[in-house]
Amino acid sequence: MYRQVTDPLGHLGLTALLAATPLLVLLVLLGVVRMASHRAALWSLASAVVIALTAYRMPLGQIADGAAEGAAFGLFPIVWIILNAVWINKLQRASGHFDLIGRTFTSLSADPRVQALVVAFCFGAMIESLSGFGTPIAITSIILLGLGLSPLRAAAVAAFANTAPAAFGSVGNPIQALAKATGLSEHDLGAMVGRQSAVIAVLVPFFLLLILDGRRGLREVWPAALVAGVAFGAGQYMCANFFTYQLTDVTAGLVSVLAVVVLLRFWRPAGTHPAADSDPRPGKAPRLPLLQAFAPYALLIVAFALVSVDGPVARFVEARGISFRWPGLDVRTADGTLPKAAVYDLDWLGSGGTVLLVVGVLTVLILRVRPGRALRAYGEACGQIRWAALSIGCVLALSYVMNLSGMAVSLGAWLAGTGGAFALLSGFLGWFGVALTGSDTSSNALFGAMQVAAAHRVGMDGLLAAATNSTGGVQGKAEAMQNLAIASSAVGLTGREGEILRKVIGWSLCVLAVLCLLAWAQTTPLLDWMVVGR
Repeated sequence: MYRQVTDPLGHLGLTALLAATPLLVLLVLLGVVRMASHRAALWSLASAVVIALTAYRMPLGQIADGAAEGAAFGLFPIVWIILNAVWINKLQRASGHFDLIGRTFTSLSADPRVQALVVAFCFGAMIESLSGFGTPIAITSIILLGLGLSPLRAAAVAAFANTAPAAFGSVGNPIQALAKATGLSEHDLGAMVGRQSAVIAVLVPFFLLLILDGRRGLREVWPAALVAGVAFGAGQYMCANFFTYQLTDVTAGLVSVLAVVVLLRFWRPAGTHPAADSDPRPGKAPRLPLLQAFAPYALLIVAFALVSVDGPVARFVEARGISFRWPGLDVRTADGTLPKAAVYDLDWLGSGGTVLLVVGVLTVLILRVRPGRALRAYGEACGQIRWAALSIGCVLALSYVMNLSGMAVSLGAWLAGTGGAFALLSGFLGWFGVALTGSDTSSNALFGAMQVAAAHRVGMDGLLAAATNSTGGVQGKAEAMQNLAIASSAVGLTGREGEILRKVIGWSLCVLAVLCLLAWAQTTPLLDWMVVGR
């Protein structure tokens, strides 16, 4: 049995620096050396193993068991969700219905600025709901390029728009990782993130207009930004708090699109944008193909409603789940309790990935994809995510080693020394994690336990700190190296990632500052009513 140690060096500052070394290794290898993410994660994991073994005196067998459990959690449910989500997206593309969805959204207005809001912000959120990890950036940037935007502007808009839905990407993967790392309820975390991200979502369309067309765009198209942002935020809040957090992105995207459609019946942009010389709107698509195109999203809503809302199906699915102590892993916290991370939850039937698999099979039938083509699409999905799967497994293994050895607690204890200022730093820590790893899921796994440990020491609500890590983290999506690479390659700007970064980083930091102030206000009587459970 191993009991966690908070300060093995006897000097909390030095201990925190040592505990942060694996994260610093990851930062240098990704940001400076520009090593592939899976290789960087492997080296970071190796450094964490050495530190846990030598400084924290954690037995090698316990380290190996903890890393194995982390990797297993990375594969199931996280990679399992991503695999089947990407498969559905490939089925849509193979049948041609995905292009129909894109054309439907771009037909709403002749103004390319409104089109860009709908495509990057609303449609991008729907893609994120199924297939995160840069997929929405790649797809929407290509569509924006076709609408007449310059390559640089198309890449910047696609990258920045992806910040709004990322906290609930891949049917809630970041929330599940955060719940596992912190031991908090995933439903409470989803609700709290929904309350914060709903506020932030209102701001994102305005910044998109500034990127698209500067102050003129803001002056002429602000009603569309306001309606899209408020509707998106309302959809996020309502779904995350009163339905199921797994469907937050698809709900918010659909609500936002519908709100813009209603607005466009009564309003048109005040100015004529230079790129809108002709009306690019195609004729109406036939009703049956259009219904088929949107069928996977409708099926997704129904399927998750069945397994999430209390009822016979939900109870049956929940009863099939299995929880067990990871074999060989015998770890206790400093006060002698069993850490939540030592228990592995195998919810094989109710997992988002299993639900997506069922939806995918139904999608094959509805979209009339030939069985052979569907199987090839599944193989293509496996090939597409293979390196992402390795990266996620290594990052989750790293997270578990840091959490189980006590390194995360050491960092949390040091951060607690900032006192009340920690509430302002919490969001920045999440931003740093996503900018570093490119994934809100990975950032939550790495920093979630640390955030909660620090929050408890300064008297801050642990749920609030954990949620702020996720909500602040998504603002780092636009600065993550892998997302910049995806955006640049999609529009033909390979090697010019720095130009895209300069285009978005200022706006991203502005939104982050608002989030940090919001989180701080939620620790005071001014906004503490927004915290779940208050």
